[in-house]
Amino acid sequence: MSDRRTPDGTNAYNGLKQAEPGLPATWYYDPDQHAREMKTLWRSNWLYVCRSDELNAALSYRTFEIGDQNIVIVRASDGSLNAFHNACRHRGSVLCIENSGQLKSKLLVCPYHQWSYAADNGDLVRTSSFTEPDGFSKADYPLFKVACAEWRGSIFIHLDPGAMFDEQDVFNRSAENFRNFPLETMVTGYTWKTRIACNWKTFWENFNECLHCPNVHPELVELVPLFTRRIINPKDVPDWQDHEGSTDPKFRGGMREGGETWSSDGSAQGHTISQLTPEDLERGHTYCSIWPNVFIGGYPDHVRIVRLHPVGPEETELTAEWLFLPETLGADDYDISNVVDFGKLVMEQDATACELNQKGLHAAPLEHGVLMPEEYVLKRFHTWVRDGVT
Repeated sequence: MSDRRTPDGTNAYNGLKQAEPGLPATWYYDPDQHAREMKTLWRSNWLYVCRSDELNAALSYRTFEIGDQNIVIVRASDGSLNAFHNACRHRGSVLCIENSGQLKSKLLVCPYHQWSYAADNGDLVRTSSFTEPDGFSKADYPLFKVACAEWRGSIFIHLDPGAMFDEQDVFNRSAENFRNFPLETMVTGYTWKTRIACNWKTFWENFNECLHCPNVHPELVELVPLFTRRIINPKDVPDWQDHEGSTDPKFRGGMREGGETWSSDGSAQGHTISQLTPEDLERGHTYCSIWPNVFIGGYPDHVRIVRLHPVGPEETELTAEWLFLPETLGADDYDISNVVDFGKLVMEQDATACELNQKGLHAAPLEHGVLMPEEYVLKRFHTWVRDGVT
């Protein structure tokens, strides 16, 4: 493979220079490995929960599961967010039974023995015993805290209560291209959930390569000509410099001629986001991600947030949210199904491919797969997984 270099002498070709072994095949279905990943990778990284407007009201709450860990997020009376393990310090009962709701008072009250905690800070306020025994102090039994952060209209948690949300460190794929998207004021116009019979890593691997695109996504490659070449970036081929400066979307990326956004007809229906620059609009689509549970797609007229939730070693739940400007949702001449139907089609096609992949991983002689040059993001992902579980 040629070693094409830019004038400053750096190698700008993205592809892998040699074949790389994939993760062990058993890591995609072994229950013990799955449990190990849930206790390491999923407990030591920031996780997307929901949009901030789902917890707008004071004392509103939402629960969130990470494997066998149940978390409750509460909007405090002063507007701040608090997150705690959803477990009473008395004998461990769940505090909030429903997935979401509104507290009746400023207290989180255990439904079992009625121990009560301040929703604003998790401090134990009272027990239900007639008297408190010697050596017992309510100050020693607050709820176990979880780190919680709001980033541009979205809520994230981290099981380490001391974790700090730093955009420069948190994103595995940079959110820099989202700087002009008015994420804070966009609203959810549609939510879709589905379950895929595959390991959560199988999904991420599929998302991070386009070798499958021409065969799996005929509609998508017609909209995004670069994908017909089975690559996600113009620099994913050794001879990328031969086409540098080309206006052909097959080589520069972006939408097809006349295409504007991810939709069934490629049209933004006259409702592009006004804050976006000509460069943003020409790009057509951009993505950021935080492993292991979320990616965000930005398009000229909308944003799509997709959250992963491992149900088990070989089942993953996806929740997709389509965000729009309020005025776009209210426009008579804008049909969100043009956007939603296309996004669902692509994800359903991906789901089918992931399920085929998952079934084949059980082949007894298969120790691991092999990564090809275009799968350099998978190499980074595999390194992240290996490092995180050791």
